[in-house]
Amino acid sequence: MNARQPLSILKTVILYLTLIGFLFPFILVVMNSFKKTQYFVENPLSLPRSLDFENYINAFRNMGFMDAFFNSMLITLISVFLILIFSSMTGYLFVRFKWKLNAALFFIMLASMALPFQVLMIPLVMMYGNMELLNMKSTLIFMYIGFGIPFGVFTFHGFIKGVPLELEESAFLEGSSRLRTFFQIILPLLKPVIVTLVVLDVLWIWNDYLLPSLVLLSPEHKTLPLSTYSFFSSYSVDYGPLMAGLVMTVIPVLVLYLLLQNQIIKGITQGALK
Repeated sequence: MNARQPLSILKTVILYLTLIGFLFPFILVVMNSFKKTQYFVENPLSLPRSLDFENYINAFRNMGFMDAFFNSMLITLISVFLILIFSSMTGYLFVRFKWKLNAALFFIMLASMALPFQVLMIPLVMMYGNMELLNMKSTLIFMYIGFGIPFGVFTFHGFIKGVPLELEESAFLEGSSRLRTFFQIILPLLKPVIVTLVVLDVLWIWNDYLLPSLVLLSPEHKTLPLSTYSFFSSYSVDYGPLMAGLVMTVIPVLVLYLLLQNQIIKGITQGALK
C-alpha cells in the first residue's frame, strides 16, 4: 500500500463529514417541512410519516407567496444589475487611471467593507425616516447598491488588472470610444467574475431579513424572508408550514447556484491566477 494512501483516505473522510455537516441543517428543514407541528415538536430529528404537501399549500397561501416572490425578484434583479454595472465601471476607472483621488477612494471603499451594518442600522433608518423615504422598494434598492458596490469594486479591481492594456489600445486605434471599448471588449472578459458576484449578491439580497424589515413596513411590500414571519404568533410558532416556506424561499437561489456553479469555479480560479 502506498504510504500516502491512508492520508488520502483520511482527507476524503473528513471532506465527506464536513459536507454532511453543512447539508444537515438543510436536510433537517426539508424533512420537517412534511411534518405537522406537533410531530416536529415531539421529535425534530425523526423522518416524516408521509410525504404530505399540506404544509406547502398552507405556506403558499399564508405567505402570500406570489406577491412576496415578485417583490423579492424585483428588488434582487434591479439591485444586482446596478451593483454589477457601477462596480465594474468604478473598478475599471481605479485600475486604468492612476489618480491620487482614485487611490484614496479605493482605500475608503475597502475600509467601508470592514464596517458592520449594525453600526449604521439605527442612524440610517432614522435619517431615511426623517426624510419620509421608508416603506419604498426604491429606498431598499438604493441601500443595497451602497452596501454592495465596495465588494464589487474590490473584486473587479483585482480581475481587471489582469486584462492586457494592449486590447484597449488596439480598439482606440480603430476609433472606438472608451465607453464602447469597456462594454464591448472589457466587460465580456469579466464574465467569470460577473457570474461569481451575481451568485454572491443574489444569495445576500434574496435571503436578507434585517434590512427589509427596517425599510419595508407595509405588508404589500414584504419580501419572501419577511413573509415567513407570518407563522410566528405571540405564544407559538407553526413550525410545519414555516419549514415548508423556508424550503420554497431557498429553492430559486439553489437552482441559480446549480446552473452557474461551473462559472463560479472558473471565476475563482481565474481570479487567483490573475
